[in-house]
Order: sequence, then C-alpha cells, then structure tokens
Amino acid sequence: MGTRRDPTARQLRLAVELRRLREAAGLSAREAAALLGVNSVQISQIEAGTTGVSEERLRRLAAHYACTDTGLIDALAVMASDRVRGWWEEYRGRLPTAFLNLSELEHHATFRWDVDFLHVPGLLQTEGYARALFSRRVPELPEEELGLRVRHRMQRGVIIEGPRPAPYRAVVHEAALRIKVGGREAMRGQLARILELSEAEHVTVRVIPFELEEFADVTAAMVYAGGAVPRLDTVLRDGPDGVALVDTEARLAVFRTLFHRVEAVSLDPLRSRDFIHGLAKEL
Repeated sequence: MGTRRDPTARQLRLAVELRRLREAAGLSAREAAALLGVNSVQISQIEAGTTGVSEERLRRLAAHYACTDTGLIDALAVMASDRVRGWWEEYRGRLPTAFLNLSELEHHATFRWDVDFLHVPGLLQTEGYARALFSRRVPELPEEELGLRVRHRMQRGVIIEGPRPAPYRAVVHEAALRIKVGGREAMRGQLARILELSEAEHVTVRVIPFELEEFADVTAAMVYAGGAVPRLDTVLRDGPDGVALVDTEARLAVFRTLFHRVEAVSLDPLRSRDFIHGLAKEL
C-alpha cells in the first residue's frame, strides 16, 4: 500500500489502536515487524496512519498481540478495509480538515450525544441559525467559504434525518436557547426546528433551565460519538487551539459519566418540549 500524506481521523484512530495493542502485548515495533515478516519501518508507518494495513495482516497482528477481544478485532478489520468516500469528500481542500473528520466520524457513529451551553448543537441548527453563527467569525469569512460551511453543516443532518438515522440525544442549556442568534425571527424558526426534530423516536432533546441548582458541578460541553464497540467511541471538544479528539478508555469513561450526570439533572423530554414551546411564545 502507498503512503498517505494526510490520513483521516478514522485512519489515525486505527493506527493508534494497533499501537496500543502492541504496547499492551509488551512488544517493540521491531519485534512486531519480525512476527509479521516485514521491517520495523512498515510497522511505524502503519502505527502513524501514513500507510494502510490489510485485514489479513491486521488479524495476524492481533493474534501475535494475544488480543482476544473479537468485537474490537472485527471493528478494526472493518476500519482497515474501509474504502468509503463519503459526501464530505467534496469539501476536501475547501474547508478545514476538522470539518471533514467530524463528518466521517458521524457517518460511522452508532449513536451520538451532544451537550451544549451557548449554542444550539450543529445537528439541530437551521440554515439561518448556522449562517448567522458563522457570520460572527473574526476575521470575517469570505461569502464563498461561509456558504460552504453552512451547506456542510446542513448536510451533516443526514445522521439523524437520513435513511439510517443514528440514535441521538442532546442536552441544551437554556442560555443557548435564549441567545437570539440571527435575530428574533431566526431564533423562532430555530426553536420550531428543535421541536420538529424531537418528535422522531430516535431523537431526544433535554433542556437545562437556569433555575436548576444541581447543574453547577457537571458542566462539560461535548460531542460524543459511539463506535462499533465502546473502546472505539470518540469525544470531540472545542478548545483554544481547535478541536481536540478524546479516545483513551479512561477519558471516555469520564465523559460517559459526565453525560449521564448532565442528563440526570436536565428536564425530561416532555417537560423540555413544553419549555421550548414557552420560549418560542416569548418571541
């Protein structure tokens, strides 16, 4: 297989998991290469994501590493043989790589959880809301890139509105629902959109009102995407240096716990719908 200049987040995740399996087995890259009958450079390239690995070689490596988690091995084999070029590829070279990585992650997600405090989660946004949000960027985006970002965000909705929707749970703070992004009329349409989407059986939206005192110690905005097995889950978090991917088992366990705590202190789905209806009437 040839080398890659810019491996995707999914390709890098496969590489990281193979390195973790090798390290758990207590083997060096040189020892793993000898077991596979290749040189250590090839193992290094595989573990860097700059070259692919066949399913046959992956399963041989897993056997050498004494990995008995068949669910994980099968999931990694699917990742190794994946040649999907999804709808997001039309944006490659036109939008930042983080946008494409998010789309790829969502495409393969078995479920999706969102927690947000200041903005409506991207999968629930209307076109008007998204455009107003991207328009706030400093420096200002050129119209062409602004249009691309809005179109990309709308296409991402396929994860919950497409032919094979993934289970989706969102927890949104009242602050995000009161900030009038795009103005009063745009926000009215945004609230109506949330109510419309929340009618689907696979979509659950919960609200955290300002009045909830139990909320103070569980603040953790996140995008949580479920993998084929829990070990392959991923959390995305926005930081001062850009989007960070969290994929270690210990950290994933922390974010799973935080999500359940946030859900536990939020309003149930029915009361949340009533709450959003009330906000819409105020507009």
